[in-house]
This record gives sequence, structure tokens and C-alpha cells, in this order.
Amino acid sequence: MNATLKMPRVERIPLVQPNGVADEETGWFFGPLPTRRSLLGPLRAIRIGLQALLWTLIAMVVQSVLVLLPGQAKTKFSQIFWTGICVMLGMKIRVIGEPAHASGGRPIVYVSNHSSWIDIPVLGARLAANFVAKHEVGTWPIIGFVARLGRTVYVRRTRTSTGRERDEMRERLAGGDNLILFPEGTSSDGSRVLPFRSAFMSIAEQIVTPDGKTAIVQPISIVYDRLSWLPTGRASRPLFAWYGDMDIGSHFWRLAQHRGLRATVLLHAPLDPAHYANRKELTQVVWKICAEGAATLRQNRPATPIVPPTPAQAAATPVFA
Repeated sequence: MNATLKMPRVERIPLVQPNGVADEETGWFFGPLPTRRSLLGPLRAIRIGLQALLWTLIAMVVQSVLVLLPGQAKTKFSQIFWTGICVMLGMKIRVIGEPAHASGGRPIVYVSNHSSWIDIPVLGARLAANFVAKHEVGTWPIIGFVARLGRTVYVRRTRTSTGRERDEMRERLAGGDNLILFPEGTSSDGSRVLPFRSAFMSIAEQIVTPDGKTAIVQPISIVYDRLSWLPTGRASRPLFAWYGDMDIGSHFWRLAQHRGLRATVLLHAPLDPAHYANRKELTQVVWKICAEGAATLRQNRPATPIVPPTPAQAAATPVFA
């Protein structure tokens, strides 16, 4: 006698996902489904956008007056402006290390990796310095306007304008301003630090104040390591990255819907360009420091400022030490 073994009937329970609609055949959920969270996100983004716009309009009036006055009030207000933007975004900023100070009248050139437009408000909120950006940034809608508000120095990639731009940066440094450089030349996806372009580092090598003092270089690693108050990983880190042909409007819209954001800024030991044989050697050392610090932060490991040996110290160290 043939017996047919019947398996007990198992009822499939639909898995209701936060963003999904029911499939009529399977009962499973796919695609977007309006939820309380998905409704609050856009409302949050709209609120932040309106607050940022109003804050920018107010800052325009204040900064337009301060730029006409002597002293560092305009630089200090730029920090206040960027701090306000970070507060509106809900972006916490953790700083490891200390920013270099203009010792003996030598200005500071801060050199950082670059993965997003958010780098500007984050670094601008914590460093008393002006940004150096490619000339095209000044033509971008909204971004170009805000950059001018922060007294950004624009550079072109043509030889005919090099002398004029160098003179402008000399004037800024001689007037007590510090500068912030992104030597990658573009933003990345946040999972790595692109090689630095030595042409950008020529600022630190060639800029000399009227009294003959060169600038000090401080490498910086910046990583966005918290999302919804949890450590970020390879899957969530791209939310912060702004690169390629992304437009800032859609990127802001996605980012502003999230909470619990944090950026960690790792300030490494400052370097003296005079200790290095040439610009390429200095560029390579600074890139390695920024890349190593960023890798440590991406892995959510404890990080400390990197203090590289000078070339003389490195040469005196035994190979198997």
C-alpha cells in the first residue's frame, strides 16, 4: 500500500518591511510604503532647508558688514555660520587633536581629505580659516554664493592666473588668515582617500608672507562615522558622500531626512615644508597621514594624531628597528 506522506501546511506570514507594498500573489511586501518614519523624514528635510535658507540670508547681511572692517571678526563669524548649519543638520562634530596655531607669525595651511560638500560646514565650524577651491565652485548655484560668504579663495588650473591667485593667497596669509586645502582636487565616495595632487601643495611651498615666513602644514582626516547614532559601515557611508554627477539638492534631501549624524575630525601633527626635499615628497607624506587616519576612523578604531618623523629622523632610523 502506497502511503503518501503529506507535509503539514505552513502558513506564510507576510514580512512587513518599513518601505513596501503587498504583492498580490505572494503576500510579501516590496517597494515604497508610506509610514510614520517616511513622512517625518521629508518634513524634517523641508524644515532644515527653510532654516538654513533663513540663516544664510541673515548671515549675508552680517558678513557683508564685517568684511569691510579690519580684524578677524569676519573669520569668527564664518565659524558661527558653519556651526549653525551643522546644528540644523543635526551633525555632531568630534575633534581629536588640536588645531595648529600661527606660531611666530607663520600662517597655517590645513590639508584634508574630501568626500562631500558637508566637509565645508564641518571644517569651517571648527577651524578659523578660509577655503581654497577650484574656480568652478564659484559658479555653482547656492554653493558658490555660500562659499563667497565664507571668503573662499578660488584657483584656476591655468598658468596665466597662477601668479594672481598666489598673490591673493599671500595677502590673505599676511593678513592673518589661514587656509584649508582639499588636494584630491575632487570629492570621493568616502571609502578611500584619493592621491593628493602636488600642484595644490605648491601653496604651502611657494606662499611666503611679506616678512619672509612660510606656512605650516597640518594634515587632517575627516570621516562620517555615525548614522542614526550607530557606527557607519560600507553600506551606510555612501549616504554622506557627494561625488561624480550628483546634484547637491537631491543629496541634501536624502541626508537631511536622517538623524544621529556625526563627523570625526582628526587633526594630525603640523609639518614644516622646509624639512622636505621638494613638493612631491611633502605631498606624499601628507597624503599617507590623511589616508591612514581616515582608514582608522572608517574602521571605528581608536584614533590618535599621527606624528611623522622628519626626513632626517627617518634616514637615521635603522631598517629593522
